[in-house]
Amino acid sequence: MRLLQFWLNHGGEFLSAIARHLAMVVAATGVAVAVGVPLGVFAYRRPRLGNPLIGLANVVQTIPSLAMFGFLIPLPVVGGIGAKAALIVLTLYALLPVMRTTVSGLKSVDPAVREAGLAMGMTDQQLLFQVELPLAAPAILAGVRVATVVGVGTATIAAAIGAGGLGEYIFRGVASVDSTVILAGAIPAAALALIADFVLGKFELWSTPGRAKGGKSKVALAAIAGTVTLLLLVGGLLWSERSQGRIVIGSKDFTEQVILGELLAQLIEGNTSLKVQRKLNLGDTLVCETAMRAGDLDIYVEYTGTALTAVFKQPVLLDSEQVNARVAAGYAATDRTMLPPLGFNNTYVILVRGEDARRLNLKTISDAVKHAPTWRAGFGSAFLDREDGYRGLAQTYGLRFAEAPMAMNLSLTYRALAEKQVDIISGDATNGLISKLDLVALEDDRRYFPPYHAVPVIRTETLDRHPEMRELFDRLAGKVTDQEMRQMNYEADVERRDPPVIVRDFLARHNGLLNRNAKP
Repeated sequence: MRLLQFWLNHGGEFLSAIARHLAMVVAATGVAVAVGVPLGVFAYRRPRLGNPLIGLANVVQTIPSLAMFGFLIPLPVVGGIGAKAALIVLTLYALLPVMRTTVSGLKSVDPAVREAGLAMGMTDQQLLFQVELPLAAPAILAGVRVATVVGVGTATIAAAIGAGGLGEYIFRGVASVDSTVILAGAIPAAALALIADFVLGKFELWSTPGRAKGGKSKVALAAIAGTVTLLLLVGGLLWSERSQGRIVIGSKDFTEQVILGELLAQLIEGNTSLKVQRKLNLGDTLVCETAMRAGDLDIYVEYTGTALTAVFKQPVLLDSEQVNARVAAGYAATDRTMLPPLGFNNTYVILVRGEDARRLNLKTISDAVKHAPTWRAGFGSAFLDREDGYRGLAQTYGLRFAEAPMAMNLSLTYRALAEKQVDIISGDATNGLISKLDLVALEDDRRYFPPYHAVPVIRTETLDRHPEMRELFDRLAGKVTDQEMRQMNYEADVERRDPPVIVRDFLARHNGLLNRNAKP
């Protein structure tokens, strides 16, 4: 079974992903309980002030999790990429069920019980801790149970901002259209949710009045142990995110970018004593760009056409030298350095099925124009929004489709085209799935698309601190040809080889790239 074999082959990595996923959920839920229960008590006792708090928590729940992660990236202190931002988002999502069930649990306490406590001379504090909260405990634990299960699912999305966990497998599988890798993350995440639901259900039953044994001492010990564990988890997650002098390398969320990120990492590790921290599969251009400007990334690979139009908002240019000059100047003005191109041009291509291209004799985009009114189109979200994307393409060629193009994940468009869910897509010229799925790239006969040469971009401060890296990337310049990149993508997407292995083989083929005498 491929799935079992995948887990066995990635045993250490897989266990680490489970541990990190679990740590994020437990830490975030613990913080939500520590904050949400007091807020719930406050909302119960001061409804006029407390109800707006619950309303605010309710609003937070309506914001899509991916949007929340994206919103936090550019914010100072609380934002960025990695575990810190993930913990904040997971905590915010866990607050509402904890607060609501605290309020409802306290409201469910029989007024006669409160009156009896007051008649015995109890203070408000004694009444709260000795009567009301113990009786409300089952309801509060039900809220914790819901928050934990929701947290397990939401934590998978946190991989989009480099927080790690089981979501890394899901995003990696989507990028390579590999159901085995998707299931490698999805099944354990579902199992964790079921286990958490079962265990907390037992605690909920145990907390029912009359079933708990051991009195105050056990409750106090449990509270102390829980607090210590929570502090250790939060501290451990945040400490693991500290770069500690490491070079932080990022990538976008598709196969080629992960390979290129790994290539930069292995190049640095194989030639210097510098330590590298990988933050791969982060998301689109906006995520990587924002993270770099915030100082959370030191280096990643961008494409010149993308940088020109999407990053620096300049008009499309077709001359490579002009594009390179403007992009280099744009990065220099934002305290970054554009390093020499890697050697390949991953321009956009318009793709159709091979059988359609042969049947209709399609060779250029202009050839497809007369057939487009009966076709369905599917494009990546970024392609639909960019200046050098769909709108300009439609104007240049006079393209009109049967209905508005569907916005899809870029990696999924290839499979959708092959399976006849759509009839035409935009893709990457170096994608390995093009030959695997018998797709045909139509010639851009009106030269609409600008050049997209792959270039490493590094924070100038990092380069000044480690000037030896400039020589490394000068050595790499021009070595990654279109054919080499297409082959590496093919090995990852079709042959299902792991990017680190693919990169090691590439470096082995290019003997001059590694200094065998470098310090380990």
